[in-house]
Amino acid sequence: MSDQNKHHKTGYERLLDPSLNKSTAYSEEERDRYHLRGLLPPKTFTIEEQKKRVLANLRRKDSDIGKYIFLQGLHDRNETLYYSLVIDNIVEIMPLIYTPTVGHACSQFADIFRRPRGLYITPNDKGKVTEVLRNWPKKNVRVIVITDGQRILGLGDLGANGMGIPIGKLSLYVACAGIHPSECLPIMLDVGTGNHQLRDNSMYLGLNQERLVGEPYDELVDEIINGISEVYPEALIQFEDFLTPNAYKLLHRYEEQVLCFNDDIQGTAAVSLAGLIAATRISGTAMKDQRILFLGAGSAATGIGGLIEEALVREGLSEQDARKRLWFCNSSGLLTASSDRIADHNRRYAHEHEPMSMLEAIKTLKPTALIGATGHAGIINERAVKLMSAINDRPVIFALSNPTSKAECTAQEAYDWSDGRVIFASGSPFPPVEFDGKLYRPGQGNNAYIFPGIGLGAIACRASRITTEMFLASVHALALTVAQSDLDAGSIYPPLSDIREVSLKLAVAVAEQAVIDGVAQASSDDWTSTIGAMMYQANYPD
Repeated sequence: MSDQNKHHKTGYERLLDPSLNKSTAYSEEERDRYHLRGLLPPKTFTIEEQKKRVLANLRRKDSDIGKYIFLQGLHDRNETLYYSLVIDNIVEIMPLIYTPTVGHACSQFADIFRRPRGLYITPNDKGKVTEVLRNWPKKNVRVIVITDGQRILGLGDLGANGMGIPIGKLSLYVACAGIHPSECLPIMLDVGTGNHQLRDNSMYLGLNQERLVGEPYDELVDEIINGISEVYPEALIQFEDFLTPNAYKLLHRYEEQVLCFNDDIQGTAAVSLAGLIAATRISGTAMKDQRILFLGAGSAATGIGGLIEEALVREGLSEQDARKRLWFCNSSGLLTASSDRIADHNRRYAHEHEPMSMLEAIKTLKPTALIGATGHAGIINERAVKLMSAINDRPVIFALSNPTSKAECTAQEAYDWSDGRVIFASGSPFPPVEFDGKLYRPGQGNNAYIFPGIGLGAIACRASRITTEMFLASVHALALTVAQSDLDAGSIYPPLSDIREVSLKLAVAVAEQAVIDGVAQASSDDWTSTIGAMMYQANYPD
């Protein structure tokens, strides 16, 4: 059905269309115009009154997964009310529709499934992927988030259950950056799963087979990317939660061909680098003087390392000197040139050094910052924090793994073990921490600070691709939004309540950089006004 015909729906059909439904907010005149008399209770409510009722009902739920299900039901019934609620209550609701609750939701996705959302593409669709893409009813798609479900947060292979991630990410594109809901498309590339517990579950929704690998997998992804380029030629593609080898392979294969990025590699890197830059305002240690030890050597950690390296080179260091400031520990200890089975994405950071444990590496290398991206809770233990605190007046410690249950340490632990001197950030939210009579608001290094603004800026300028310089522009724009009052409260990120304003500033920086880099196909004399006017406001249609 065309969008024109959709807006001529009358009566009960309008109430069943979440993009049109206003429920009890239909006016008396609208109830006559659309033949809604008798289909609704007689009293008309404003959207503010509706949000008050919905928020009260949400807060009555006694579990976060119950709240997630409630919110998805609202999304399915009344899209405008859903986004208006999320935008106005982003601090409370973001953890319910994304990390940490989305991890629990993905684990139970088959059991809580209510209504399909997005596209599922499988090996059975090979040769007709373009036809599948054309089945999507919206024809103005500008942002696509795609996953194959193999590395969902820190939870591993969840197969088709991973669809919760693209759905959640795109909700944040709308709420945080004002991308219109009709321009968003979640895609689940279901190529099977190695998770036999899922496959033994009779309720599992995905393909009950081992994962497709090798050339057949690559050919299917190729067909998808080519199909997107044909059906939605101006769409931004965000790769999400692919296993590290595939994450790097796909990014390197397509980043020069189409408008795309990998949020786990580049988004996590950008938000982490912005946090490190903001942290220098507290520690007094310049970026060029940082020594950073990473716990974990997967796509997130090496992605952060790669962008920090770029930033250090721009600070005047040689590539070799920049890399020498970045060290990585994996499950076997410090990654060195003599380590066994060094992955390609790790090789540049495998320095000549004797093997040693994480704690020995802290004592020997004397890092200014410790960044955890392992998916293993508790790996940053009391001994590690105390060693970092002995070396640094203001140690920087990031525990970035999601969901909260996978965080390398908690905010409370970091403050307690460092006598309140830590500069702390985490991937999932932690509550405020009181230490020695002072209340700290630990920063959340949430990728939502980065990817919505990147997407909005790229769409606004009709970028043909996303450059490293565009990511660095977003980094510096984000770091500049951190006020002194935030730093005084222990946070190296701005309040999430300011996320739409932050996304607009990032989008402007990205668009301006795209013009400089020669990848923008649109221009503006005032990007702030141009992009601000584009941003979706969750108001009912007339």
